[in-house]
Amino acid sequence: VQLQASGGGLVQAGDSLRLSCAASGRTFSSSARGWFRRAPGKEREFVAAISWRGGSTTYADSVKGRFTISRDNAKNTVYLQMNSLIPEDTAVYFCAGADVGIATMNSALYRYWGKGTQVTVSS
Repeated sequence: VQLQASGGGLVQAGDSLRLSCAASGRTFSSSARGWFRRAPGKEREFVAAISWRGGSTTYADSVKGRFTISRDNAKNTVYLQMNSLIPEDTAVYFCAGADVGIATMNSALYRYWGKGTQVTVSS
């Protein structure tokens, strides 16, 4: 099973980025998908999650109103649209696939993890 995140890069504050995470080797159509991030010198933290059908989403308070998670089960892909980026969003972003169908911020429920994509926001 592989989760391949892409779409990261270097942007300026206020810009937007769209991350994608394509899965292979396993279908995640019945599983929740999530995004987490690790900023320099910090622990990994939850960013956003989406339920198996996409009908339910949950976000970290720090990104609520700026980030939007979505999924395309036909493509086995999850997305993270990031708007109004700020320097504090600088981190390596990881996508993950859960063992459950509900949108959850509990990292212990995510069995499958991608390698991450770097997002750097300059001020």
